[in-house]
Amino acid sequence: MGKYLVRRLLQIIPTLIIIAFIVFVLVYIAGDPVALMLPDDATVAEIDQLRSALGLDEPFYVQFGTYVSNLLQGDFGTSFRYNQAALPIVLERLPATLQLAFASMVVATLIAIPLGIWSALRRNSFIDLFITGGAVLGKAMPNFWLGIMLILLLAVNYQLFPVSGRGSIAHLVLPAITLGTGVAAEMTRLVRSSMLEILQQDYIRTATSKGLKESSIVYLHAFRNSLVPVITITFLQVSTLVSGALITEVVFAWPGLGQLLIQAVHGRDMAIVQAAVFVIAFMVISINLAADILYRFLDPRIKFD
Repeated sequence: MGKYLVRRLLQIIPTLIIIAFIVFVLVYIAGDPVALMLPDDATVAEIDQLRSALGLDEPFYVQFGTYVSNLLQGDFGTSFRYNQAALPIVLERLPATLQLAFASMVVATLIAIPLGIWSALRRNSFIDLFITGGAVLGKAMPNFWLGIMLILLLAVNYQLFPVSGRGSIAHLVLPAITLGTGVAAEMTRLVRSSMLEILQQDYIRTATSKGLKESSIVYLHAFRNSLVPVITITFLQVSTLVSGALITEVVFAWPGLGQLLIQAVHGRDMAIVQAAVFVIAFMVISINLAADILYRFLDPRIKFD
């Protein structure tokens, strides 16, 4: 276990270096941010002076070396829009994104587990076809379209929930449903397939032949043993929710990391872009590592190499 964990942690380092390089290259080729930082009537001398002060007149490898050196110190630069260090601004928005991701996962779990079990128990019936078809539809629907439809129906027409913003629990309902629908569709199909596999095992037939109640067989034996892949995919979907909250946060004006990143991209606030992408990448890598370790703990057949 110890050697495996150390090896996995060491693998994070080159991954983050590659991500840092890709982010830097994309920012480098995006254009000169000096044009946005100075007024339109700025002189050439003022432009050159600011470019020199920011180190943008240096060769590519020198700029990248400076970027990596600052990165190791947790310095992603200063946001010219907020005139503050970029990383604290990103971390300030992170709790809102995590709140939305957690609420979306709760919604997805409440939808997926009962529907997946029901679909498996009614295999090849109309109910099964309806649930699996709904799962495919839910996976195919774009988040921005579903969010807009929910706003028009539940916020504008019936005025049951706020249109946008973050405040009470009511503000969280529509974004959580929007973001959790795609995850629920994926989890429903996984719960169904996992339950179908478990229901065909010999110990389930033995429990049935002993006359145990169907509810006892389903929930105490079948579902409990089908949880290993479900829990694993749940962890992996958390990273999907965190990284996939970009569009949902923009649609609902949710003041999270996704909305901040989109605004920074439009405003070419590259310090914010670099910090936000790096934080999201680090979170996704960490969650995937936690899911991998948990999977090996839940399934004793899998050994740590």
